Amino acid sequence: MPAYNSTFAADSQNDRMVGNVVLLPLKTNFRGPAYQANSDYDIIDECLDLFRANSFFKNFEIRSPADRILIYGILFVNECLSQLRPTTSYNEALKLLTNVALDDFAVPGTPGFPMNNVYTVPVQNHADMDLLKSYIQQFRQELGTRLLERLYVDSKERPSKFWLAFTRRRFMNKSL
Repeated sequence: MPAYNSTFAADSQNDRMVGNVVLLPLKTNFRGPAYQANSDYDIIDECLDLFRANSFFKNFEIRSPADRILIYGILFVNECLSQLRPTTSYNEALKLLTNVALDDFAVPGTPGFPMNNVYTVPVQNHADMDLLKSYIQQFRQELGTRLLERLYVDSKERPSKFWLAFTRRRFMNKSL
């Protein structure tokens, strides 16, 4: 059984590309270069919906540029979950995940990024690299916020054990 791919097909005329990474629209209140999404469902919702199913897979076939954003989102959700404990309250988790989202991170295509074989980003163009870095930071902030909404849907005192059970799983045996 193959892993679940993204349903967002990158339209080369409408979507901005940096290397082979597509900058998809987001429903977000955070500042950044992402356009506002026209629909209620965006790539962040898809990352959260497919995280638990895809975390069991060690191989992933990339079929579109949107799959690269999906991969990054799944790896980031895994990193966020690894920061939380079963006794972490909502307010503590909000602080933790805000710090994780804003911490310095490796951009795809730069040294230190764990999956540079999947991403080709033009390193010589600093404007494109800055655009990609600010998009990923906006993506990380929104993904962390929406993850908290799903983790603490039942109680603000402790996260859902059904999400925390996936902290030991490594999608594609990689982590950010």
